Amino acid sequence: MSMNPENLTGTKKLTLVGVVGPCGSGKTTLIRLLKTRRSDLDLRHIAQEHSYVATMWQKIVSPDILIFLDASFEVATTRRKLKWTESEYQEQLYRLRDARDHADMVITTDHLSTQQVAEQVIEFIDQMKTSASN
Repeated sequence: MSMNPENLTGTKKLTLVGVVGPCGSGKTTLIRLLKTRRSDLDLRHIAQEHSYVATMWQKIVSPDILIFLDASFEVATTRRKLKWTESEYQEQLYRLRDARDHADMVITTDHLSTQQVAEQVIEFIDQMKTSASN
């Protein structure tokens, strides 16, 4: 994934970060937190879990960094007060398989606070950006 620090106009290019995962994994919350902390990121919520197109995450966003948030069936349904079956949850995981396989970072959010998830993601992005600039 290429992270060119400047675009053709000489201004700094934002790092495009895609966030994907099953419903209730914390995607919206993570993006909201990161937007308040990082102006150098272009954050995109990828609703891949609702698509039958396995590579949709790549076709509509093609992120520099892909973050996959995971949550167990029990945690996801509690967080979102979802009335879905475990087979519906498993179907979402199936639809997300390509994104998970290609994710730069996978975080299981079950036992983490929103702040802990955000801190782990920020640390990872900073490491990725440092590696790309070297």
